[in-house]
Amino acid sequence: MDFTEALVTWPRMHHLFAVLCLVTVVYKLSLLLAKRKAGFSNTECFPGPPGHWLFGHVRQFKQDGKDFDKLLEWAKQYPYAFPLWFGPFTCFVNIHHPDYVKTILTSTEPKDDMAYRFIKTWIGDGLLVSSGQKWFRHRRLLTPGFHYDVLKPYVKLMSDSTKIMLDKWECYGDTNKSFELFEHVSLMTLDSILKCAFSHNSNCQTESGTNAYIKAVYELSYLVNLRFRTFPYHNDLIFYLSPHGFRFRKACRVAHGHTEDVIRKRKEELKEEKELDQIQAKRNLDFLDILLCARDESQQGLSDEDLRAEVDTFMFEGHDTTSSGIAFILYCLSCNPEHQQKCRDEITEVLQDKDTIEWEDLNKIPYTTMCIKESLRIYPPVPGMARQLTKPMTFCDGRTLPAGCLVGTSVYGIHMNETVWENPYVFDPLRFLPENVSKRSPHAFVPFSAGSRNCIGQNFAMNEMKVVTALTLRRYQLTEDTTCKPKIIPRLVLRSLNGIHIKIQPVV
Repeated sequence: MDFTEALVTWPRMHHLFAVLCLVTVVYKLSLLLAKRKAGFSNTECFPGPPGHWLFGHVRQFKQDGKDFDKLLEWAKQYPYAFPLWFGPFTCFVNIHHPDYVKTILTSTEPKDDMAYRFIKTWIGDGLLVSSGQKWFRHRRLLTPGFHYDVLKPYVKLMSDSTKIMLDKWECYGDTNKSFELFEHVSLMTLDSILKCAFSHNSNCQTESGTNAYIKAVYELSYLVNLRFRTFPYHNDLIFYLSPHGFRFRKACRVAHGHTEDVIRKRKEELKEEKELDQIQAKRNLDFLDILLCARDESQQGLSDEDLRAEVDTFMFEGHDTTSSGIAFILYCLSCNPEHQQKCRDEITEVLQDKDTIEWEDLNKIPYTTMCIKESLRIYPPVPGMARQLTKPMTFCDGRTLPAGCLVGTSVYGIHMNETVWENPYVFDPLRFLPENVSKRSPHAFVPFSAGSRNCIGQNFAMNEMKVVTALTLRRYQLTEDTTCKPKIIPRLVLRSLNGIHIKIQPVV
């Protein structure tokens, strides 16, 4: 082809490319419009709050600490469920009643491919987001890691991490000044999960400066939430090219570097021992041992990619959700001194002269356990979850959603539902007396989800909450800072916009 022919051909190719681009855009737009139309059609029998034609309900959530109040206000107007639009094309049916929750959580429907897709780059296709046969296989392989024989030695490690945190609090003990709790608890739970699940001493509580991994987790949690609320960011390419996408990838590298370092060091240690019996002869088994040695019926273990996904998942779930739960438990007890003192009396009677708590003590503190559960009701660490229907689903009142619908479960909405819980804003641990529990639906209280996809680590989490609560109350009197009440905001994990502040004094 000579130069003259090239000059003639180029405009034609340019024109063809432009036409192809236009056709692609029109096709994509037609798909989105069809999706929007289907969203309205599918939720026709579910009335809900009016939304903006472009932004949906996103702009009504101000991220100012009052978003949950807005959800509860709508829940009163629309019993059981109502649709929420995130942008012009994505609709979730938000459910907030135990009878509806039972239907969705007792099913085997997978996690939705929208919100959970945004965190896959971070935690991979681990137990939290995987589905189908992969989820069943991984759940079966991981379950031995949460047997009580494995969990039992963790109690001492949790106690050790808690003591480090409480020692650091001595500087606040006689000042009568409040301090921010969440940062301290996050470091403690990270220290604890690394010791328990990965036999790794990080010294993260005593190192100076901000922990890079915790900072990365905060950043990732914020960016996932931002992406969900910003509908152009639902497109992978747009988010990838954006400044927020750059920040997300940078934080992912920090988080992945942290977990890869833990895995690499353990693999080096296990070069000699390939069987769990050989490892157990030298030390207590941990979660990572079981992951590395897990085999299915075909004697196949986890791939390197699957291994990192499960470690990333448990590293996040095992420290961030637990730190939210513990921080709000201590805050609730600071606001309710009479219940705090009852817990302290119970703990003192059980522990006697011991300065630590042991496995056998965990089931001897029923009142403290009820207070923990009541805090988890008011401040659920995971405030919501979502599923995508693969087949039509009919609920208790006869209304049906077709396959393809996105269903969001508002854990916070269920826990604060006035038709289920009398005076839901009142801290009342006696709600969890056995005789009162038996009168309620088992799906009225779901801080760890329910059904086959419930939280595999819930016993680990409850044990740590008991250990930290017991040792903290044994050592300190907690007092509310009335000038700085938490402004709770929805993230992957429940957080407070202005932190969680309390005052402490040594117990005499």
